[in-house]
Amino acid sequence: MRFRRNFTVSVLDLKRKANQIRQDIITMLVSAKSGHPGGSLSATDIVAALYFHEMKVKAEDPQWADRDRFVLSKGHAAPVLYAALAEKGFFPKEELLGLRHTGRMLQGHPDMKRIPGVDMSTGSLGQGLSAANGMALAGKLNKKDYRVYVLMGDGEMGEGQIWEAAMAAAHYKLDNVTAILDNNGLQIDGPTEQVMSTSPLLDKWKAFGWHVIEVDGHDIESLLAAFEEAKATKGKPTLLLAKTIKGKGVSFMENQVGWHGNAPSAEQGEQALSELREEASHLG
Repeated sequence: MRFRRNFTVSVLDLKRKANQIRQDIITMLVSAKSGHPGGSLSATDIVAALYFHEMKVKAEDPQWADRDRFVLSKGHAAPVLYAALAEKGFFPKEELLGLRHTGRMLQGHPDMKRIPGVDMSTGSLGQGLSAANGMALAGKLNKKDYRVYVLMGDGEMGEGQIWEAAMAAAHYKLDNVTAILDNNGLQIDGPTEQVMSTSPLLDKWKAFGWHVIEVDGHDIESLLAAFEEAKATKGKPTLLLAKTIKGKGVSFMENQVGWHGNAPSAEQGEQALSELREEASHLG
């Protein structure tokens, strides 16, 4: 029996985890009065599937040498990572209310030196895949079987470093790297296709030597199947092209570019939490 199976929970449990993470994201942002809800909410199901099913990690030993690694390349979506780490037990959930507060641990972008469970400090877009490649190559050289997961955003696809890293991962046959593109179609300045079209993404990644899986980024079962397919793919890295909805789970935020980097007011936060609690009631 493989180690990771000890972490397996039901799809319904994963949906509950995702809902709780979304609630915590809203609560954090209301407290901070700043932050990025749209891309945090779009990535929530992906992060929940990773931390509560797929990845082997130990909250009691964040630097465990054999852990799977996670790199949040789109570092501005830090709230989704913080909420998942707190839910997993890496630090008390009370810390979430200190988001972006002076002198507190959880700042606007992940800091690997201060936050238990953060494997890479990120924020400058486009760099995460390079860091993930380095971790993966080190694993191969050290004959470790851990995997490296990196979550990227649409806007990052316009960064040249992403494509240099894509070539390098294929060249070194880093089949222990799984990249996930949170393909919600929006970035800070508007629809990605209007700001800087990077289509056709599937063909591009395949041409760069990657195994590509198209997946609904909000369908937990499809995500789990895609991660299994990635593990079974040998000799090349895998990209999950995950179609998502920016602001997923909050009706007035969904597909609205204005919620890329604006925190909800207290009243908007309560409306969002009301919707999420209603969803949670249907999950049992």
